[in-house]
Amino acid sequence: MLTNVYVDGFNLFYGRLKGRPYKWLDLDALAHHLLPRHEINHIRYFTARVIAWPNDLDKPDRQDLYLRALSTIPHLSIHLGRFQVSTVRMRLANPPLDGPSVAEVIKVEEKGTDVNLGAYLVADALTCDYEAAVVISNDADLAEPIRMVRQDYGLPVGIFNPQHPRKRSGELEKTQPWFFRQLHAGDLIGCQFPERLYDRDGEIQRPKGW
Repeated sequence: MLTNVYVDGFNLFYGRLKGRPYKWLDLDALAHHLLPRHEINHIRYFTARVIAWPNDLDKPDRQDLYLRALSTIPHLSIHLGRFQVSTVRMRLANPPLDGPSVAEVIKVEEKGTDVNLGAYLVADALTCDYEAAVVISNDADLAEPIRMVRQDYGLPVGIFNPQHPRKRSGELEKTQPWFFRQLHAGDLIGCQFPERLYDRDGEIQRPKGW
């Protein structure tokens, strides 16, 4: 079955990769591992450029290395959203009895990933780019485009949840997906890029700590 895979990069990272030694993830190897009987036609990876923080100035450099590594996969495309950083006043969950009930905080929001993923999922269905689609995400905002592909185009959409099973999205389950499976750490261990690989600009080396 000709299959496209749609990867919500931040949902995958914060659900399954952060704090674990599997970040150098080869998405092509993962797709073939998860879907051994499928012909992987296209992998679309959705993310946004991260920003440096005082306690982690190298974060953008590590992401650049990973995006270069992903770009060595011929049938993979990268689709970028954006980060929005703002200062807002928010209520405290447990304000002190003799103190303020609100605080000024820095709010970082990733914009565009779910919209972009949903748009490409539907557009690719419209152009008959796949016979089946698989989404790696647990974002409830994807429920409507998944429902459209299932109901309007009659195409199967499977879901792999990278987050904890207790956080499994009820909205996604309501779309009656082809399947709704858990993505486990064991799925990632054998799907890593080699320590070094190459593109037209030279060597790409796995970041330290990854």
